[in-house]
Amino acid sequence: MTLSTDPTAPTSTRVVRIGTRASALARTQSTHVADAITAHTGLPTELVLIRTEGDASTAPLAQIGGIGVFVSALREALLRGEVDVAVHSLKDLPTAPPEHIALAAVPRREDPRDVVVARDGLTLGELPAGALVATGSPRRVAQVAALGLGVELVGIRGNVDTRIRKVREGEVDAVLLARAGLARLDRLDDVTEVLDPIQVLPAPGQGALAVECRDDDVELRATLAQALDDPDTRACVTAERVLLATLEAGCAAPVGALAEVAMGEVDDELWVRAVALAPDGAVAIRRSASGPLGDPERLGRELAEEMLAEGAARLIAET
Repeated sequence: MTLSTDPTAPTSTRVVRIGTRASALARTQSTHVADAITAHTGLPTELVLIRTEGDASTAPLAQIGGIGVFVSALREALLRGEVDVAVHSLKDLPTAPPEHIALAAVPRREDPRDVVVARDGLTLGELPAGALVATGSPRRVAQVAALGLGVELVGIRGNVDTRIRKVREGEVDAVLLARAGLARLDRLDDVTEVLDPIQVLPAPGQGALAVECRDDDVELRATLAQALDDPDTRACVTAERVLLATLEAGCAAPVGALAEVAMGEVDDELWVRAVALAPDGAVAIRRSASGPLGDPERLGRELAEEMLAEGAARLIAET
């Protein structure tokens, strides 16, 4: 089949080239997307590995810019016509909409909770005082510090295998990770505790994927929506990301949010919980709200405005 870079070409004459980061998790996520496209349309797909700024550096994400470091190179390849589709972990996306790129699909979300992988099968509460708990997320640092467990939180970068290996080799006592990534890699047997969102709220968009294409690639955009988009997941992550944008907090800020579809008195509703914290977890602003499933933007914005009125901007600025 002839490879086409013309976005106006019918999808029936195309190999759909999917841009992805090269990590095992990113390739697994993109393979799920590729399989869904082929199952829905019969079209062949091809993974195109792209190195991002976040992959090229071992520095803390906040130090190299945080927002967009895993996203920009994929989007640039999309706009240059080198790929037709880009697949991201949705929590990595900047909240500002990009020019000429459409969020064509948000597939059904994996479990968004955080997990612990600790030595000797321990939970966070069972670790001794002074135990080294590793994470690269200021959000996790602040929320775990707020639990007052007496553990020492240390920074870490690297892929899932690298992080878990540091536990196995005794370099740290535990690492904090997203459950969704371990589920996709079939590594849930490594988990020693799943953290309750009452204690540790996930990052906005955690557990969800973002499937982007050029906004003028109309036929492919419709195909991706039909094959992959889950309306409930899209509503949930929309509320979470509007909240994040209204707070003017990037993906490295100590902000957690989780929206879920709940049964209302008449129709299904969205229930959103959110927290903004000082970097050391000493101060936290927690709020929740519910509203119509069909208006996630308003719900996320109004909840964020309540948090701003309580001083959330000052906490975020401390990061």
